[in-house]
Amino acid sequence: MARVQRRLAAEFLGTVFLLIAVVGSGIMAERLAGGNMGIALLANAIATGAALVVLITILGPLSGAHFNPAVSLFFALRGEMEWRIAARYALVQVIAAIIGVWLTHLMFAMPVLEVSTHLRDGPPQWLAEAIATLGLLGAIAGGLRFAPASIPMLVGLYITGAYWFTASTSFANPAVTIARALTDSFSGIAPASTLGFIGAQLLAAAAAAPMLKWLFAKS
Repeated sequence: MARVQRRLAAEFLGTVFLLIAVVGSGIMAERLAGGNMGIALLANAIATGAALVVLITILGPLSGAHFNPAVSLFFALRGEMEWRIAARYALVQVIAAIIGVWLTHLMFAMPVLEVSTHLRDGPPQWLAEAIATLGLLGAIAGGLRFAPASIPMLVGLYITGAYWFTASTSFANPAVTIARALTDSFSGIAPASTLGFIGAQLLAAAAAAPMLKWLFAKS
């Protein structure tokens, strides 16, 4: 029981700090970039990727450092995680993500409760999220197979790049998507846009589980 509690605590802490990194760097970038959206996105991407490297390195040995219901679903579908634990991970991740947004708002003297007005709609955006999620899971599965010690760097670098090469700026995470609907800042997404994103992320995880298990099989 204590081990499970530590795993959940690690997921909670990591997801809180992930959202602080995503939303906080977006707010700071928007304030300092002088209206240059490219510079703002670059700063947002680098800060998020760097934070992921640190968080996965220090919390991965405790919980696997999922911070993402799509990742937990991926491992449950592969038979590498109990479904009841995956469900608890997902619940903790969503709650922690929301708390991370609220803490970020407090830190930047913004209203705690907000709703995003940034629409991100349409099939191209959903396709981008499916591709972003598939790539993230590929980085994890390939890293586990060939370079386990490099997973923090692989994930951090992948997300940094995917901010730029996906049309959606690579949310690739249902908990992050839900939480980012609650900030009307640079990184926000309107609630009406979240269902398409989350559906694409979960479908990509479901497809990736058998595909990547076959691709990276040991025999």
